[in-house]
Amino acid sequence: MLRALRSSLTTQIFLGVLLGIAIGHFWPEFGTQIGWLRDIFLHLIKAIIAPLVFSTVVVGIAGGGSVKSVGTIGLKSIIYFEIVTTLALFVGLLVVNLMQPGVGVTLAGDPGTLGTIALNHPKTLIETILHIFPTSIIEAMARGEVLQIVSFSVLFGIAAAMAGDVAKPVIAWCEGLANIMFKFTNIVMLYAPIGIGAAMAATIGHQGLDVLKYLGMLIGGLYLALVLFVVFVLGAVMLIAKVPLRPFIKAVREPFTLAFVTTSSESALPMAMERMEQFGVPKRIVGFVMPAGYSFNLDGTTLYLAMASVFVMQAVATTHPGFTFGIGEQIAMMVALMITSKGVAAVPRASLVILLATLSSFLPPDLKHYSPIAVAMIFGVDEFMDMARTSVNLLGNCLATVVVARWEGVFDDTAHKRLSATAEQV
Repeated sequence: MLRALRSSLTTQIFLGVLLGIAIGHFWPEFGTQIGWLRDIFLHLIKAIIAPLVFSTVVVGIAGGGSVKSVGTIGLKSIIYFEIVTTLALFVGLLVVNLMQPGVGVTLAGDPGTLGTIALNHPKTLIETILHIFPTSIIEAMARGEVLQIVSFSVLFGIAAAMAGDVAKPVIAWCEGLANIMFKFTNIVMLYAPIGIGAAMAATIGHQGLDVLKYLGMLIGGLYLALVLFVVFVLGAVMLIAKVPLRPFIKAVREPFTLAFVTTSSESALPMAMERMEQFGVPKRIVGFVMPAGYSFNLDGTTLYLAMASVFVMQAVATTHPGFTFGIGEQIAMMVALMITSKGVAAVPRASLVILLATLSSFLPPDLKHYSPIAVAMIFGVDEFMDMARTSVNLLGNCLATVVVARWEGVFDDTAHKRLSATAEQV
């Protein structure tokens, strides 16, 4: 039993959350005093943002995302990916704006900064567009300006793709950097039980157990939004592409369950690819679409990011009534999330980094300190949401292989009948 507790980071995080709740409830003053343990964790997470976003965006564009190199299959896949992930974002926006789980959440921050937001006027459209492009990428990385990092990375990736063979060492370096930052994230996550426990203690100590009600609403809202997305969006896709429903469910149920339990799409990838080939999708399409989808078709993750980001903005508005975040700003943030969320499916809870980076870009300077506080609070219950979004990511990518095969006219309609017959015999 003790060995299992030591080896399971998820179990340790849950224990840290429970301990933090107990400390915050029974010893609220002490709970608020250990917030510095949370701050160590947040500082380490902030250090990941710039190199991770830069490397994953560059590799996604210059490595696996070049339309010129992958031909018609790549073009069709990317068009499909972007349409579906955009719909996922809007489903998330719809649900979070209707349920408003963040309204009523008060964030504990530095009171010295409150009341100064009136000095900052909202950016005009021209100012917003101008702000996207950095004068110095080093300065943008130092200040954590994720939109500027993304715009530079996109242009850098396009230039690298255009440069051809001479850019291969640079792309390989970026790929190595991305892998290193994923490992860096895993190392930081070893401290997560302490950091998240302290964050929960500080939160409960500041505003009591009522905050758990709002986090429960966020979890319930996410599951509701994912069900709506699967039924109406992916269901419509299956009808349009004439995908046989029951055989498809039988083909994906085991990798779907594996992704749900492990909270890692990567762990279910080999089984999912094998099942899609058995289902009737040619190997060459499965071999391209499935791995590419892990960077460009994160349906569950993008929907989660939409809900979690607006949840935080609602909490900030509750904490500081002078702050507003309307539909226009939400749509602008969704566009940013469509880019920054690429390439994080293989690492459990890496979306935490993307969420923190994007929030920091859309909050006024005097309120930026609220984003890590809110993200740390969300992270305490993130495991429950990670299971759902990861399994939906896998489901969406499995469906994408069938859609592209249909689009190419190479889907084998007889293969899934053989697969069903085999399943029935088993």
